[in-house]
Amino acid sequence: MTAPAAERLTMTVEEAAAVLGIGRSAAYAAVRAGEIPALRVGRKLLVPRQRLLAMLGEAEA
Repeated sequence: MTAPAAERLTMTVEEAAAVLGIGRSAAYAAVRAGEIPALRVGRKLLVPRQRLLAMLGEAEA
């Protein structure tokens, strides 16, 4: 069973795109350019929640 998105340490690129208010393609392009932090686990790209929030200047409540 997967934890709710708010409790996970990582999010998908699609979830990060929604947080940033950008499209899926733009988010993947930003990951490739190194503008969005991401980790590759096998074939999957995961965005560390804390690093994304830190990049935005926010702290998780």
